Amino acid sequence: MVRTTLLFILISLTMTQCDTPTGESGGKHQYTNHLVSESSPYLLQHAHNPVDWYPWGEAALERARKEDKMLIISVGYAACHWCHVMEHESFEDSAVARIMNEHFINIKVDREERPDIDDVYMTACQLASGRGCGWPLNAFALPDGRPVWAGTYFPKKEWINVLEYFIELKRDEPEKLQEYAQQLVKGIEQTEELVPGRETTFYRDTLQVIAQRFVANVDPRRGGRTGAPKFPMPNNYKFLMRYAFLTGGDSARQAVRVTLDHMSRGGIYDQIGGGFARYSVDDRWHVPHFEKMLYDNGQLVSLYAQAYQWWEEPLYAQIVKETLAFVARELTDEQGGFYSSLDADSEGEEGKFYVWTAAEIDALFQDAQVRAVVKDYYDIRPEGNWEEGKNVLQVLKTDQEVADAHGITVEQLGTIIASAKETLMAERDKRVRPGLDDKVLTSWNALMLKGYVDAYRAFGDAAYLETALTNARFLENNMVRKDGGLNRNYKDGKSVINAFLDDYALLAEAWIALYEVTFDEAWLDKARDLVDYTRQHFFDEATGLFFYTSDLDPPLVARKKETGDNVIPGSNSVMAKVMHKLGLYFYDTELLDLSAQMLAAMVPAIVSTDQPNFYSNWCDFYIDQVWPRYEVAIVGPQHAEKSHAMMQHFLPHAIFLGGADEGSLQLLKDKLQEGETMIYVCQNKVCKFPVTEVDDAIALMD
Repeated sequence: MVRTTLLFILISLTMTQCDTPTGESGGKHQYTNHLVSESSPYLLQHAHNPVDWYPWGEAALERARKEDKMLIISVGYAACHWCHVMEHESFEDSAVARIMNEHFINIKVDREERPDIDDVYMTACQLASGRGCGWPLNAFALPDGRPVWAGTYFPKKEWINVLEYFIELKRDEPEKLQEYAQQLVKGIEQTEELVPGRETTFYRDTLQVIAQRFVANVDPRRGGRTGAPKFPMPNNYKFLMRYAFLTGGDSARQAVRVTLDHMSRGGIYDQIGGGFARYSVDDRWHVPHFEKMLYDNGQLVSLYAQAYQWWEEPLYAQIVKETLAFVARELTDEQGGFYSSLDADSEGEEGKFYVWTAAEIDALFQDAQVRAVVKDYYDIRPEGNWEEGKNVLQVLKTDQEVADAHGITVEQLGTIIASAKETLMAERDKRVRPGLDDKVLTSWNALMLKGYVDAYRAFGDAAYLETALTNARFLENNMVRKDGGLNRNYKDGKSVINAFLDDYALLAEAWIALYEVTFDEAWLDKARDLVDYTRQHFFDEATGLFFYTSDLDPPLVARKKETGDNVIPGSNSVMAKVMHKLGLYFYDTELLDLSAQMLAAMVPAIVSTDQPNFYSNWCDFYIDQVWPRYEVAIVGPQHAEKSHAMMQHFLPHAIFLGGADEGSLQLLKDKLQEGETMIYVCQNKVCKFPVTEVDDAIALMD
């Protein structure tokens, strides 16, 4: 009914993907609103709009109740291009602001700081429109926060029409608003309903069917999902790679290889400065939306590092090293935290920082052969390979093809391109840089922390481990509260937002990863403490799953759970994997049983869909149930050398533990032999005969 009644204002300009706003100019401001004291870069971008914006909180809600005004809840993020467009067209317009201020209480939300609020009103948008929604997200709600309708981007004229529609509806037919709110809230609550499966027996045949459906959704020519736009979705390929390794499945292996190869050579990857953009707008990984997000790059570092461990492809090593160089250069705080994102825009133009004209290349390279090689290698065309004569750098030919075309060796080509990258980088650094969202988020930092750990495992570079440890200490010092809970955000010395389930789950996962490369049990203990806290404040006894918000948070119109997996693995699936690993390390059968029951609750949804990629991390956890992990204990004076040598191999079916002595873990009890470093390969607590050589230990993991 909501959908039908509001159809005439539902226009086809919903933008599901976003870019980047420009920075605010200095000087005096004609307007200042309630966002001026916030720390979020996104909220601060709107602090001098004529719209009387409030941050989400009791002050705005109380005023709405007192004045009996509807809420406008506008949600976005700092790197969202269409958020900036709508701000410029409507929210900076004093006439539009006058309508909004007179008739509504206006709330701005940074979706990265408050994903719980975003989730509620995004679900309302999807229910009201019957299709996908994106950002900016603009929701209309009653004074108590119950949504009555939501949409995305509107040009100024259409936005005014929407405002006037709700002004008239509230004046003339307020009962309809109550009806719409009731229907939407009921719909939001129903999206959380689960009919959990309690059968905790899992089958390899079931996993095979799931994997086949996974592969069927991959573009066989260029990788990723078929069609446009193309998102990296790293966890999809972690699952397929692990499945292919354990089963020998060639189709799954090929799906991973074709995706990694084409992403790394496409314009979605910054061929000069390293790092990946959020997605490509086409079906060829060519033209990105240019914004660079920390969460993508953290996971892609892990993915390419693990792929290198298996296939030893030099290109994958290059991608990891260049991406980490980008993160260190542009997204790392001097205290060790990682910033959130870089905008797509600079000087008000999307991608301007990254693209090149043929004339610019001609001016930079005087040597005719070098110039020709560079233009051929990066697909730089006189007319441009994008729009208005601009070129997005991409690598369409193999090194051998380019070398042969120019009568040089592959080695000579490598030298030319390495030098050209330095020249291009130096020239690019003279340009106006994209805006930086310098807030630090716990969950996103955990993904990047794990990326550094995985890179250390693959390449043994001690600098990667040191960066990971520095970040872990930063998070411990700035995000962990005295009560054992976490905060989500940090900026300008302030950390104020109570954390959500993904913050706990992903940080626990990262700390477990740190234990595996350091054998410092303190990281395992910290991970277990986080799990204990979530079980106390997030767990839902009725479903056996976890709410996204804690019981300490002020309630929203619905308390939701994150059960699916998206570009970031869902918090419940990560929690299940974390509890499973901790159950193995600590001999905790309760954690093992609870994690298996969580998976069982999700199996009906996973096996009934032809799109299992929406449950990719659950699928990955399914592997642990049908291929139990090896427990590899390395104990003795050379534990560090042998563990590092072993972990440079791709062993996705193993957990590692050990140290110079037996420590406190039961799995290590009675395993120390004086003067020797022994490697024990165990499974379900039963160990094979210990060996001293890494190759012999790997051979035992058949």
